[in-house]
Amino acid sequence: MKHSILSYLLILPCTFVALNAAAQNDKWTALYNGKNLNGWDTYLGPPLDSNGNKLSEVPVGLNSDPNKVFTIAEQDGEKVIRISGEDWGGISTQKEYANFHFQLMFKWGKPTWKSKKNKKRDSGLLYFATGQHGADYGAWMRSQEFQIEETNCGDYWGVAGGMEDIPAIKKSETEYIYDPNGELYTFSATSKTGRRCIKKQDAENPSGQWNTLDLYCFGDTSVHVINGKVMMVLYHSSQLESDKAIPLVKGKFQIQSEGAEIFYKQIRLQPIHSIPTDLLK
Repeated sequence: MKHSILSYLLILPCTFVALNAAAQNDKWTALYNGKNLNGWDTYLGPPLDSNGNKLSEVPVGLNSDPNKVFTIAEQDGEKVIRISGEDWGGISTQKEYANFHFQLMFKWGKPTWKSKKNKKRDSGLLYFATGQHGADYGAWMRSQEFQIEETNCGDYWGVAGGMEDIPAIKKSETEYIYDPNGELYTFSATSKTGRRCIKKQDAENPSGQWNTLDLYCFGDTSVHVINGKVMMVLYHSSQLESDKAIPLVKGKFQIQSEGAEIFYKQIRLQPIHSIPTDLLK
């Protein structure tokens, strides 16, 4: 599905053209307390073989972590979240959120596992996560994904029914690259365009250095930002339910374990009343 981006811009709510840059207060809420995973749940899907194939359909499950995939480790004198990547799954907030500026910092570790062995290190931030655990590949909830993968940080993936409209340029039959002046395509697992939109530019720091991820969501519009640079603007956040698209504007955060060691810290959130206008340009 595609539409003219101009037609959407003409009906943007007036809140998006506010002169303010977003949050009307400076109060941040820490989602990671710097000590442990209080406020988060862990979930691991079915065990996988070395090629990434499921060994069974039975997941390891909720708050069961026999291989210590999710731990607290010390990095640069701080206690941070370590996700080993050995098993596929994630940590998810116990609360749901809407209309926010979300921020975290991440850096890559060294090991890669199974089907991701010696490939690009991979993780991801899933937002507006809703419904059952394990809806996608037995490991992840229905959601919108802010991709965290080497050289691909900022891409979009629709997870287990997540859908977004994104202006893009068609590069090939399977590749669409974000362009604010492009056609507005619908990305989802069931759309002709597929569920991935490639980010505008590469802003990731060299492996082993910390990166800052910012995610702005207000209503059904979102902005992916890496190290201060806009990767893409996404519109009409929705989910496919019984072949019908319905809004998806509130949910949990889920941070993926997907084959690579990665560290996270300074995970926090503040409410916003609009998206900064300079991000929407």
